[in-house]
Amino acid sequence: MLIGNFKETYADDEALFRTPASRAGLAVLLAAALVFPFVASDYLLYLADLVGIFAIAALGLNILTGYTGQISLGHAAFVGVGAYATAIAATRLGLPFWLSVPAGGLVACLAGAVVGLPSLRIKGLYLAIATLAAQVIFEWVFTNWTGVTGGIRGLNVEPAGLFGFAFDSDRRVYFLVFGLLALLAYGAANLFRTRVGRAFIAVRDRDISAELMGIDLFRTKIMAFMISSFYAGIAGGLWVYFARVVTPESFPLSLSIQFLAMIIVGGLGTIKGTLFGAVFVTLVPEGLRAVTQAATRLSPDAMSWLAPMKEIVFGAMIVGFLVFEPHGLAEIWSRVRRFFWLWPFPK
Repeated sequence: MLIGNFKETYADDEALFRTPASRAGLAVLLAAALVFPFVASDYLLYLADLVGIFAIAALGLNILTGYTGQISLGHAAFVGVGAYATAIAATRLGLPFWLSVPAGGLVACLAGAVVGLPSLRIKGLYLAIATLAAQVIFEWVFTNWTGVTGGIRGLNVEPAGLFGFAFDSDRRVYFLVFGLLALLAYGAANLFRTRVGRAFIAVRDRDISAELMGIDLFRTKIMAFMISSFYAGIAGGLWVYFARVVTPESFPLSLSIQFLAMIIVGGLGTIKGTLFGAVFVTLVPEGLRAVTQAATRLSPDAMSWLAPMKEIVFGAMIVGFLVFEPHGLAEIWSRVRRFFWLWPFPK
C-alpha cells in the first residue's frame, strides 16, 4: 500500500515516473517488450507491429482531438501522405529509411498545416466535416495521381536497412516500430509539460478564455494539426517498411474511424489510454475472428451467422465504453491502481 510519497527536489516533483513502483513497472514493461519478439509466433509479431504503428498514429490524433479539442475524421489521409512521401523518398530519391521516414513525417506535417487552416473559423462538427473532405480529396489523389503515387498499383519499397542490418522480417521490424513508439510516446508525454502543451489544453477547455489569456488561437490550432500530422506521417512511413508496399486501399475512411475509436475507447487526453485503445481496437477483432473460426470447426454453418455477429459485437463493445465508461480504459486502469494503493482500507 502507498503510505507516503515525498519530494525533496524539483527534479523529483517534475519526473514522469514519480514513485519507485511506477519506475519498477516501467522496467518490467520494457523487459517484457524486449523478450516478446524472441518467444512470440510470426502471427503475434505481425499483430504487435500493427499495434505499434497504429498506436503512433493514434497518439497524433489524441494530441489533436483529446488534448486540443479539434475533431478530425481524416487522420488516415495524413498517414497515407506520410506513407507515399516515404515511399517516394526511398524509391525515387534513394534516401535511407532513417531519412525517408522523417521526410514522410514532415510532408504530412505540411499537409496538416494546410488542412488545419479552417480551424480558426470553424470547430466541432463543421471542422469534422472539413477534415472528412480532406480525407476524400487525399484518397482521390492517391488513386488518380498515377505519375507520383502509382495509382491502384501503388509503390513497392525495399526493406529498411541500418549499418548493413536489414529489417526484412516482422521480428526485426518490431524493434524499429517499438523503438520509435517509445520515443514518440515520451515526446508526447513531455509536450504537455511545456507552455505549448498547456496552451493546447487551454484551447480545448475554453478557447475564448485561452485567447483572453494571450494564447494565439490560430497558431496553437495549426501547431496541433502539424504535430498530429507529423505523428501520422511517421506511422505511415513505418507502414511502408512493414508492408513493403503502399496502395490507396490502405488508408480508407474506415481507418480514420478506427483511429477515432482507439482514442475514445482508450481515453481522450491520455497517453497510456491511447496505447490501451490501440491494443484493444486492433486485437479484439482478431480475437472475435479466432472465436468464429473455432465455432466453425464445431458447426460448418456457424460462419454464415457468426461472421456478421463479429462486427456487431465489436460495435457494441465500443458503444458500451461510451455509455458506461466514457473516460475509457485509462480510467479503468487508474481505478485498479487506486484499489491496490489503498487496500485493504476502504476508499
